[in-house]
Amino acid sequence: MITNDTLVRPNLARDTRNVLTRELKPVLRDPFTLIFSLLQPLIFLGLFAPLLIGDSGQPAGETLAWFVPGVLVMIVLFGTGSTGSNLQYEMMTGSHERTLVAPLARSSLLVGRALKEIAPIVVQALVIVLIAWPFGFAADIPGLLIGLALLAVFGVGLGSLSYSLALATKDREWLFWGVQQSLIFPLLILSGMLLPLDAAPEWMQVVASVNPVNWVVQAERALFAGDLGDVTVLWGWVSALAVAVVGLIVGVRSIRRSN
Repeated sequence: MITNDTLVRPNLARDTRNVLTRELKPVLRDPFTLIFSLLQPLIFLGLFAPLLIGDSGQPAGETLAWFVPGVLVMIVLFGTGSTGSNLQYEMMTGSHERTLVAPLARSSLLVGRALKEIAPIVVQALVIVLIAWPFGFAADIPGLLIGLALLAVFGVGLGSLSYSLALATKDREWLFWGVQQSLIFPLLILSGMLLPLDAAPEWMQVVASVNPVNWVVQAERALFAGDLGDVTVLWGWVSALAVAVVGLIVGVRSIRRSN
């Protein structure tokens, strides 16, 4: 006979840790996926950054100080934005249904899985920073640490929204990727992470002003430069927290509806 004492009550912190540990095991067993995921940002850093340096006429260090934070946000955007595809695979194999009957806090399923994507992304970000350092890039250490924390919060929100999209599209992978790509690239272009928006048409600048990715990018640049009190840092945190809150609310509701 099962009594109330033997029941395992959901606990967000404990359940998130358990989900994170479970999700990280495949990554630790096969670190090649982490190495392979560095290719895209390294290509942008190696091929796109020299174009910006030559076009701007500024010292390489100043151009990299503008460009590298945008690359790190791009890593988070693509990394956490595609995590829903993993959930689709779990739904098709039946492992997601087995997870739902476990005595876990529903939000821990989202936060734990999103943090699983953030952990490798932090490693990738540090590798990118170290590679760019000999070429003149420099970052304020406290600003770098705060910037990584900002990326983690932002990534949790994006990852949760990606999981919500996966729950909505179920086994229709083509629909998941169609919607995901249709949203990711406009957000990327209208964030100014790769090209400055100063010369953009007025309508693009207006749309960019309400793009949360744009504010996160600006906050990262200010933080890496050591301008911790810059107003863009505040707006970056407001944007990241808003995305995280909306993502978790939508994600938890999606999981409950999928039960």
